[in-house]
Amino acid sequence: MNAKITATAHNAPDKIMTNFDLEQLVETSDDWIQSRTGIVQRHVVSTNEASSDISTRIANSLLNKCNLYPEDIELIIIGTVTPDHFTPSTAAIVQKNIGAINSWGFDLSAACSGFLYGLETGANFIKSGKYRNVMVIGVDTMTSILDYQDRDTCVIFGDGGGGVILEPTPNQAGIIDSILQMDGSGGDYLIVPGGGSKIPATVQSVKERQHFIKQDGKTVYKYAVKGMADVSEKILHKNNMTGDDIALFIPHQANKRIIDAAANRCGISKEKVIINIDKYGNTTAGTIPIAINEAVEDGRIKNGDYILLASFGAGFTWGSILIKWESN
Repeated sequence: MNAKITATAHNAPDKIMTNFDLEQLVETSDDWIQSRTGIVQRHVVSTNEASSDISTRIANSLLNKCNLYPEDIELIIIGTVTPDHFTPSTAAIVQKNIGAINSWGFDLSAACSGFLYGLETGANFIKSGKYRNVMVIGVDTMTSILDYQDRDTCVIFGDGGGGVILEPTPNQAGIIDSILQMDGSGGDYLIVPGGGSKIPATVQSVKERQHFIKQDGKTVYKYAVKGMADVSEKILHKNNMTGDDIALFIPHQANKRIIDAAANRCGISKEKVIINIDKYGNTTAGTIPIAINEAVEDGRIKNGDYILLASFGAGFTWGSILIKWESN
């Protein structure tokens, strides 16, 4: 019994921040941002709008698309590094908001790999035979942890997310393979130092700007190019496939140069690669599910297509998932 995706959805805040807007906040330029990242704009939450609000809109859209009632959902998994609170979980807030009274759930922290980790986790709950309707959402409100005095990070990220409904299929389709990896020795290169039990919030920690995301860009870039390319190539080889067999490559949207390097390594032609970083920036756990839903809505995914997902994020975490798409 495999798990297949039966509905997709995404949501981003209405407010848009362009590169020209950022020029007013930090020493940067549209040309500099586009040449290094491929980003033109990103979506930004309004006052009092949080990850649970974006997730709730995604969840309601998923329910409408798959004709399920809220009480049909048995498990909610939300990949995020920007939960509304330490506790309760964002999953619990969404469960309340949509009235999924028969579900349980949890938040999963794997940064940019959060959706892939959640997808693998949800798929295995389906494969166990105990669950039939699992909701997996990847979402982040990255502007809540951005330092607009740090141009190396504040130009990269945006807010938004997407999600899927997983249900069982008896066919050799759906989520057919995955490779997920982690190397904690890379943790210091992409980190929010403050706010946890290591550095609790104090006047001093706020003054030192310890509650914003910090990144060693060159190191992260080097590991991301190799990690995402290696794992994508590895899963294809494991399944006796080449880039020619892939109908669509949906990578994490961190940097266009990283995406191009991974696609080239796997021999996947440009027309098969989803790139939307120009519109959203890096929404961390939200990038892949946003791209999946856009591809579905655009008719770029068809029954029987092989879809390759790949990500790399803080932790370090990275991975790849291979899907044989099965239409409902």
